[in-house]
Amino acid sequence: MAIETQEQERDLAQAQALARARDQIVGEIGKRIIGQSEVVDHLLIALFSRGHGLFVGVPGLAKTLLISTLADVLNLTFNRIQFTPDLMPSDITGTDILEEDVTTGKRTFRFVRGPVFANIILADEINRTPPKTQAALLQSMAEYRVTASGQTYPLDMPYLVFATQNPIEQEGTYPLPEAQLDRFMFMIDVGYPSHDEEVAIVKATTGGSRAPLSKVLSPEAIRELQDLVLRVPAADHVVRAAVDLVRRTRPAEASAPSIVREFVQWGAGPRASQALVLAGKARAVLHGRTAASLEDLKALAKPILRHRIVTNFHAESEGVNAVTVVDELVKGVRTD
Repeated sequence: MAIETQEQERDLAQAQALARARDQIVGEIGKRIIGQSEVVDHLLIALFSRGHGLFVGVPGLAKTLLISTLADVLNLTFNRIQFTPDLMPSDITGTDILEEDVTTGKRTFRFVRGPVFANIILADEINRTPPKTQAALLQSMAEYRVTASGQTYPLDMPYLVFATQNPIEQEGTYPLPEAQLDRFMFMIDVGYPSHDEEVAIVKATTGGSRAPLSKVLSPEAIRELQDLVLRVPAADHVVRAAVDLVRRTRPAEASAPSIVREFVQWGAGPRASQALVLAGKARAVLHGRTAASLEDLKALAKPILRHRIVTNFHAESEGVNAVTVVDELVKGVRTD
């Protein structure tokens, strides 16, 4: 019993430290990123719940700068991969090169690691490359390892993939397969800044000075805090609410509302239920609470479910999309 109490006290101290670290991280990111508080919040939730994120927004909204800034603040290695139509899987994972020993003349193959070997990967404009190349990220996202030329190489932890996608320019793009979309915990909308925020952005980016960033956490500390999130409790009614919410996205489910039966072709799978609970735990501890709540589920339902719901042709003709469906489903989650 004494050991259990000590572990609980240690977890509580770590949770309080994570909440303080969040404020520091947000403050450091704010030196370069103005506004976008919800986007930053979702980014940190993804980080500490070991989830990958897909950022959708028009060019020029600092998506790339946000992710590289996060890597700088957390002292993590960072690689940016520009996805193009001629990008090959080996350009991501790495390739074998033939080397010759000048003294013996013996030739051997040596594996040269690709840009996927870093703590944070930015897959820029991921939908500009064919599905075969997109799939090169699937193993790393799911298993935290890479197989090339019959050899498997582990990735350093923490490991996260953040991808960007331009929603307005569709010429020369390849839609992400549903299986790959499901690997992303979040699909995050990056919207335009407000008028005052845009004025501040212009002033900050057209001057000669750039504020230096302070390091907040180490990779080792991040791994410990990711483990802490797993130990954050979620009450039985919260887990059941998450599962019920996800099951109601499936048109064949008895509990599905009329909007789902009429406009949804395919609903979300069990990975969405897992993501809701895990992200809810991360959100709770990041905001200084010791347990996930129904409010956490409601706050995270849209970025977690919107890319996992496939609407039908009738929905398109009626102007109904996945976000409309999720908004309606969230209304059914009672918190009283």
